[in-house]
Amino acid sequence: MIPYFKLTTLTLGPITIQVWGLMVALGILAARWVAGRMAKSRGQDEKIVWDLSVWVIAGAFFMARVFHAIYEPGYYLSDPFEFLRIWHGGFSVMGGFLGALIVGVWFLRKKQVDVYAYSDTAIFGLPLGLFIGRIGCFLIHDHPGTLTNFPLGVNYPDGIRHDHGLYLSLNGLILFLLFLWLRYKKVKTGTYVVVFLIWYGTVRFFLDFLRATDGQIIDTRYFSLTPAQYMAILMVGGGVWLWRKRLSNKH
Repeated sequence: MIPYFKLTTLTLGPITIQVWGLMVALGILAARWVAGRMAKSRGQDEKIVWDLSVWVIAGAFFMARVFHAIYEPGYYLSDPFEFLRIWHGGFSVMGGFLGALIVGVWFLRKKQVDVYAYSDTAIFGLPLGLFIGRIGCFLIHDHPGTLTNFPLGVNYPDGIRHDHGLYLSLNGLILFLLFLWLRYKKVKTGTYVVVFLIWYGTVRFFLDFLRATDGQIIDTRYFSLTPAQYMAILMVGGGVWLWRKRLSNKH
């Protein structure tokens, strides 16, 4: 088991740094850098990829906030202005994916480039960004899970629990290593998009069954599934559809 410790802020003189925000920022920078390198190796316009990341990040943060409101509708309905108080936290990565998709497709079409190819390049760095960013979730322990005896469980004050921040961080690392292996194998353009959608969607769907339901931070569920699980189903379905349309040997 992993000892419980919590790190929410770092103090540098008069400056207080939020650990979660710092790790997310570092994850974004790492993902952008890796995507830029991939664009260069593919002969694509690096500037488009860097500009794309700016728009995608903006869309992702907005929809991540919107999606979080679906998790806690009563909280936001009681105080609608809380939606604007982003410094209080409250973002959903699954909503972020949706926002990134909408804005990213719009931007790439506006630039009149191959949307599929550039999306594939941009998503190559995403697992690394998730690995780093989710470390922030683990350090502040904002996603406690159910009680467990699993060796990677965290010894919370009320017992050993699964920790989604840790699991999703490790998932990002494993997926990034898989991407590096796929790059070595020189797979078809579009493979990273398909693999990400199917892999991440599947992992997230099953992990959400381990989220706390006994008095810790409890997520709203609709017909026994979390909002993220519905998004996960769409991700897997979209990945399978793209695989059949773009990567299947029949095409």
